Amino acid sequence: MTVSAAQFVDRRFATLVAEFDRLFRRPGDGGGALAVYLHGEPVVDVWAGYARPEVPWARDTVAMAYSTGKGVASTLLHRLAERGAVAYDEPVATYWPAFAAAGKDRITVRELLSHRAGLHRLRGLLPGPYDRFFDDAAVTAALAAAEPDPRRLVTSGYHGITFGHLVAELVRQVTGTEFTEVLRTEIAEPLAAEELWFRVPDAERDRIATNFPRLTVAGMSWENSSRLLGRTRFSAAMDTTPKGFADLVSDSRLHDSVMPGLNGVFSARSLARVYGALANGGELDGYRLLRPETIELITQRQVFTPDYVLALRVPWALGYHAVPMKPSRADPISAFGHFGLGGSGAFADPATGMSLGFITNRLGGRLTPLGDARLARLGTLAHNLAKAA
Repeated sequence: MTVSAAQFVDRRFATLVAEFDRLFRRPGDGGGALAVYLHGEPVVDVWAGYARPEVPWARDTVAMAYSTGKGVASTLLHRLAERGAVAYDEPVATYWPAFAAAGKDRITVRELLSHRAGLHRLRGLLPGPYDRFFDDAAVTAALAAAEPDPRRLVTSGYHGITFGHLVAELVRQVTGTEFTEVLRTEIAEPLAAEELWFRVPDAERDRIATNFPRLTVAGMSWENSSRLLGRTRFSAAMDTTPKGFADLVSDSRLHDSVMPGLNGVFSARSLARVYGALANGGELDGYRLLRPETIELITQRQVFTPDYVLALRVPWALGYHAVPMKPSRADPISAFGHFGLGGSGAFADPATGMSLGFITNRLGGRLTPLGDARLARLGTLAHNLAKAA
């Protein structure tokens, strides 16, 4: 595929790009990038705003997209499952023997992918300061030894950060190769989606946009809010992050680690290409990412009961969540993908053959950095335009 340094907009999606541009009119809005594929062809590739103070967002700017990486990691595992290297209903311990500790010997790959392994807790998993969590091997070993939460037997419990460690280690155990290398050879390079980084190459780090503002909840520091929420029904949600989480995500050493549930650094273009294949029967530019029957299997709803971490119903598939689309008053149409803390995300919409990738360094809205409706608005508008295209 020929890559141009210029922005690109198919005229059928002009109103989508106008909406995107409105998000980044002032320096305080930060910046972002948006990419859309339709039936395997690029129709939008745009960017706007600022990567950092007084530095405009450029074509090669990338951003950390938090939980958006869960969908990327899951797609990689599905490639291995399609080849028979791993089976969804087999215990995780079949491939990773240490995982059998503390009564986890019967937890299946399917349960892990649908947040039913009971290993959501990161707070207190390792003793010491937050930078202990940059040691991927130590975190993974502690998860293998941990006792699962018994609520897993009733419903899902969102593995906010631990999901990525678990999937990455399962990939390593199955292949005998590091997760980042498998991702590079199986998806990033053959799909020309190079900017799918969890450990960012040193030479590329100056391309990373600065995320802001500092993580808070309702105006309080992350730690103060954690203490308060720890006494409410949201206590499990705060347990998904380690003590010092706000410091951890602003520490440059984060990019030395492999945390697919948290620290993925992407371009919108690369995300849109991954999901563009999944929205197009599994193929893009002649590369078969997954077979159509695999996509149908992995996007089936696994659980839709109140999640004990998020305290709401989440339609979990195998490593993705359903993305509700509400075109006017019609019934919701479910796409699938994964959103990230702060607003970034990506998804495939097989009903229209459309995929969308959105990254931003402006975390959330004016009230909280945790999330907002930007991606939902862009996704719904893109869905409607794709239907009419």
